[in-house]
Amino acid sequence: MLDIAQELSRWLEEGREFTVASIVGVSGSAPRGLGAALAVDREGTAVGSVSGGCVEGAVHDLCTRALKDGNAVVERFGYSDDDAFAVGLTCGGIIDILVTPVTAAATVRTVLRSALAGAARNEPAALTQVIRGPSDLLGKSLLVRPDGTFEGTHGDNRAALDRTAAAEARASLEAGRTGTVDISEDGSLCPGGLTLLVQVNMPPPRMIVFGAIDFAAALVGVGKFLGYHVTVCDARPVFATRARFPDADDIVVDWPHRYLRGTSTDARTVLCVLTHDAKFDVPLLTEALRTPVAYVGAMGSRRTHADRERRLREAGLGETELARLRSPIGLDLGARTPEETALSIAAEIVAVQHGGTGIPLTGAGTPIHRDAGQRAVLGVA
Repeated sequence: MLDIAQELSRWLEEGREFTVASIVGVSGSAPRGLGAALAVDREGTAVGSVSGGCVEGAVHDLCTRALKDGNAVVERFGYSDDDAFAVGLTCGGIIDILVTPVTAAATVRTVLRSALAGAARNEPAALTQVIRGPSDLLGKSLLVRPDGTFEGTHGDNRAALDRTAAAEARASLEAGRTGTVDISEDGSLCPGGLTLLVQVNMPPPRMIVFGAIDFAAALVGVGKFLGYHVTVCDARPVFATRARFPDADDIVVDWPHRYLRGTSTDARTVLCVLTHDAKFDVPLLTEALRTPVAYVGAMGSRRTHADRERRLREAGLGETELARLRSPIGLDLGARTPEETALSIAAEIVAVQHGGTGIPLTGAGTPIHRDAGQRAVLGVA
């Protein structure tokens, strides 16, 4: 539900009562992943989505019923060959939905208020929910912060369970990954009677674009659309200006390699080198390819790439480091314009993020939707 934190936080501030339907299990091909949510208030107003349309109507009705009776419930939606008109996912997958009423009297309301407000401010935290277990525990939640402190509870006299859940949630937060955890009701780590969904909220991943050129301006827009915090860096102050890059979050005038060395990056960071100049490219890529980021791509022709590789080898980079370089940057879309080139670069980033092949889906035997176990660690969890 953290994907609709802005809207739900506002609903809570307005005193609305509502129900949240969250995806807590996915099998096969499904359009949305763990934690995606649809919320419905007492007036029938809905925000979010759990299926892109396949089962929204049925989930809306389920939310309405749960808000009336006040009980959390888990419901499964799948595809039935026996009845083509039954409610289900036409893509053939199966999703499990946890429906949690958030009424004025609900004990979970206070925890969700803190969790949603924090997520709306992009504060790092993890939210746990019981998604399998005794009916009186379904939907019970903890909000866990990076220092391990937490608020909420998974039930009365469940201190050991809460401590274990908080520790597991903190580990998920450090890894930046939403997922499920099986534990016992007594708080031991032995798989037992409980399954928790751990939803992780992290600040947006970074995209750093080096080279303040026209292609960079187009890439900034695509990066923002994909949810990145986008920084443009160029050593030339005449080009690195707010007027040229109004959509960038940050504009930095500095030598690219020096800026990269001093700024914060992580395993989700994307580095796009568009400088196309050896005096910038070589020191920057020498630094970038030794940094544990998710993606390093560099613009240039195949001749430029061959010369660049030679220079990087001379600078001391080995074959393992050079193998990380995506150059020429982007997928082969036949791009010509800056906007088309930006789309090509973004397509490659998404393919790397989700383990995609980049080939047309028409005639391909590869899965359309990959589960978390098939994906590389890059994107917003």
